[in-house]
Amino acid sequence: MTFMDWYRQDRLPHIYCAGCGNGTIINCTLGAVEEMGWKKEDTVFVSGIGCSSRAPGYIQTDSLHTTHGRALAFATGVKLAAPRLHVIVFTGDGDLAAIGGNHFIHACRRNVDMTVVCMNNQIYGMTGGQGSPTTPCGALTSTTPYGACEPAFDLTELAVAAGANYVARWTTYHVKELTRAIRVGLETPGFSFIEVRAQCPTNFGRKNKLRDVAAMIDQMKSQALLKQKYDRMVAEGIPIPPDSFVVGEIVHRQRTVTGVH
Repeated sequence: MTFMDWYRQDRLPHIYCAGCGNGTIINCTLGAVEEMGWKKEDTVFVSGIGCSSRAPGYIQTDSLHTTHGRALAFATGVKLAAPRLHVIVFTGDGDLAAIGGNHFIHACRRNVDMTVVCMNNQIYGMTGGQGSPTTPCGALTSTTPYGACEPAFDLTELAVAAGANYVARWTTYHVKELTRAIRVGLETPGFSFIEVRAQCPTNFGRKNKLRDVAAMIDQMKSQALLKQKYDRMVAEGIPIPPDSFVVGEIVHRQRTVTGVH
């Protein structure tokens, strides 16, 4: 069996825009799940609302497509009711960090045994291209027509500070590294959080003169800074490029898994 056997073939082709990075993230996630040898009847996918949250509808397992921002609350309920189940959450930067921000913080704090994959396209892709909590300063959106002026959330720093056992970040360019990171997240007891920077050519790209998908991916690739290199630059006092972001394993620890026995 391959990861393609996890797809609902009757639901394909998907509804994602041409060039969207979400399909790549689903492939990487299912590849990691397949490597784990998990059974479909023992695996549950949960999502909220947004482009990312359509993902469980294409997968042949039980799934919950829940209300906006509440995916982690529902996922916590699943894990409490049936601890034997493997719980994976697909979410987006708006769904997770805006209306769902409180649930995110406390799911990390409780260290509930689940793996969360955040498709971060830095914008509300489904509802009209509004600015999200991760929209970079200066970026144009339908709600920031003169450029975003608020600092963006670093979702990985937030997850580390709130108590997640495993935190990593990659992009849709780094498919092998992303698959490995998700696998480590699945293997790690407690709350695992993997942020994936993804291209959105339809809304973010169109508004910011990056409609070309290859150009968006090249930009992510050029801005990605490996954590080992970042740590070395900080230690040596080398200035960090202003538009860069850290990729790699941010934290991997063994805090006590609470709330699930």
